[in-house]
Amino acid sequence: MELKRLTEHIWYMPYETERDRPNLGYIRGERWSLAVDAGHSEAHTKEFYELLEKENLPLPSITVLTHWHWDHTFGMHAVNGLCIANELTDKHLMQWKEKIENNGTDEFFSLSESIRCEYKENDKVIVKTADMTFSGEMTLNLGDVTVKLIQAESPHTDDSTLVYVCEDKTLFLGDSTCQEFSTGIKNKTLCKKLYDTIKDINPEICLEGHWTSTDTEDSLSDLMQ
Repeated sequence: MELKRLTEHIWYMPYETERDRPNLGYIRGERWSLAVDAGHSEAHTKEFYELLEKENLPLPSITVLTHWHWDHTFGMHAVNGLCIANELTDKHLMQWKEKIENNGTDEFFSLSESIRCEYKENDKVIVKTADMTFSGEMTLNLGDVTVKLIQAESPHTDDSTLVYVCEDKTLFLGDSTCQEFSTGIKNKTLCKKLYDTIKDINPEICLEGHWTSTDTEDSLSDLMQ
């Protein structure tokens, strides 16, 4: 696995299908660096950091979560610096934190073979809530790079956050364009709302959680199919 460079300020660790690991984004600013999503587990997060260190890139000062799903968040206890999530994402994480601490991991492991594969070394499942939360929008100045966090309605979850890197005209979509996990349904009304949000942002590049980078029209086309 190698770290891929996407633009002047952006790198990412590519997704992996077997363990359902998403792309982990990295944005380098003059003063701060930022990661997009925290990883599926501590092992995932550590592998990401090893790739950053290999490229002589500083570890992220901030990690932003695109939504609450475990493959994007359950490595959060191992991240460097602070974690930011929207309020709904943090609420979902708190629910799973309490569920696992009170009832164990059986329900979590029953959700998917990819989860059992990620944790096959009997690694402990640790769920952490965010250090900071926001609602609506939040803007971060990393120095020479401006990053906007945009809470958006989407067909995948009720807590999607889009991450837009202004100078690079690149939008991290997380899994927002996908169908709802438990039902497999892709609500057309929510698809249209997300479509309009992406059109308003008007990025040149979109990076989804479990796919390669595309131009905006490809992402919009997939969303409305």
